[in-house]
Order: sequence, then C-alpha cells, then structure tokens
Amino acid sequence: MKVALFIPCYVDAFFPEVGIATLELLERFGCDVDYPLDQTCCGQPMANSGCHDDARDTEALFARNFAGYEHIVTPSGSCAHHVRDQMTAIEQTPAVQAVRRNTRELVEFLHDVLGVREFPWAE
Repeated sequence: MKVALFIPCYVDAFFPEVGIATLELLERFGCDVDYPLDQTCCGQPMANSGCHDDARDTEALFARNFAGYEHIVTPSGSCAHHVRDQMTAIEQTPAVQAVRRNTRELVEFLHDVLGVREFPWAE
C-alpha cells in the first residue's frame, strides 16, 4: 500500500526520531512510503491563533504536496484534526477536500485502515 508521510513542523524540529520511527513502522507493516520533500506545516499554528490569512499559503502548500495520495499519515493527532476539520483558509476544491478526507493519524491508520491488531515482534 502506498502512503504519503507527513511529519509535522514541531516533530521535525524537536523530535525527529519520531518521524524516523513512523517511517520504519509503516514500512514494517508493508507500506510503500513517499515523503514529499517540500512539506513544511499543515497551518495549524497560524489557524489556532486566528491568523487565517497567514495560514492560507501554508495550507495551500500542504494540499499541493499531498494531492493525489489515497492515504496521508501523520504521527500527530492535532495536525490530523486540523487538516480534516479546520483547514479552511484555502478554497475547498475537490483536490483539497480529498487531501482532508485522506489524512489519518498514525494509530488511526494502523488500526482502521491496515487492520493492525498486534505487533508480533514486540515483547
């Protein structure tokens, strides 16, 4: 299964090992993982502070980076929530709506999409 990996700005800056572990976990479950190199942020920090005009370009970049992927996975529940429920500073084209609909938090993706019920290698 092909998935796009979104590593949020704060994870990239403060906890890069989480991004690496997420990639390794997805690959361990047989996913073919793409990492769009131009990704930066989902726009949540600006939107949360009411700066929707400032969030517009960041949200547009996010939508461009992840357009066309059936599965977009992130190790951040708050970023997944922002994309799905709050990413409204940009025009809601069919492509943007698909990106919003296809974004999942990591555990949600593992459980709901891949059907993971156990980690056979874990002790």
